[in-house]
Amino acid sequence: QVQLVESGGGLVQAGGSLRLSCAASGRTFSAYAMGWFRRAPGKEREFVAAIAWSGGVTKYADSVKGRFTIFRDNGKNTVYLQMNSLKPEDTAVYYCAADRAGLGRPDPLVYDYWGQGTQVTVSS
Repeated sequence: QVQLVESGGGLVQAGGSLRLSCAASGRTFSAYAMGWFRRAPGKEREFVAAIAWSGGVTKYADSVKGRFTIFRDNGKNTVYLQMNSLKPEDTAVYYCAADRAGLGRPDPLVYDYWGQGTQVTVSS
């Protein structure tokens, strides 16, 4: 069992930055791939970024490439999402998720554990 707790959300102006954190419980964190997803009001959940267990492979949605960076610190059981040049369309609840397969895939159905989410609001 893995428990995930996100933090770092908030209100920011367009063009600003935020760093989200996702702290994981359990001793096997380093074996899991981690992903970030988001859900905007009235929209379906969408993939944002993922990182393989080793940190050597990352994937990004086209909408965030060049602006967001996912990275992990296995010693701290934490994965991060650095978000720069934020836009109003980035407003959403952001969720982190853990995938036992360790591959870092964009399909939310392959993730085994989910956090409760953190709100990110970008004002224009």
